[in-house]
Amino acid sequence: QVQLLESGGGSVLAGGSLTLSCAATEYTYGSYCLGWFRQAPGKEREGVATIRIDGQTTYTDSVKGRFTISKNDANYTLYLQMNSLKPEDTAMYYCAAERGWVCRPEKTDFGYWGQGTQVTVSS
Repeated sequence: QVQLLESGGGSVLAGGSLTLSCAATEYTYGSYCLGWFRQAPGKEREGVATIRIDGQTTYTDSVKGRFTISKNDANYTLYLQMNSLKPEDTAMYYCAAERGWVCRPEKTDFGYWGQGTQVTVSS
């Protein structure tokens, strides 16, 4: 059973916006922490944003003020609203869930992962 399924990626010009969605099963959505991560070619995976079960959010510095993580408890969906996109935001974006008690983007070893959705930003 697919636990997490991302959608919403695409190609945009710099300065544009995209909204990523991640449909989760009830089990994975109930995790303590949900997050968005990204990996560009030749680079390590990095955390983008996390949201705790109580709604507390944390962002990596490079996306603060531009990206917003949110979730909808009614349909078990996680979102990432991305504004003012830059070419350096180009990457494969993954949603993830972690049932442990640590919830921050620096923690990249989440327990459940989606397949990813590609975001490409051109200048």
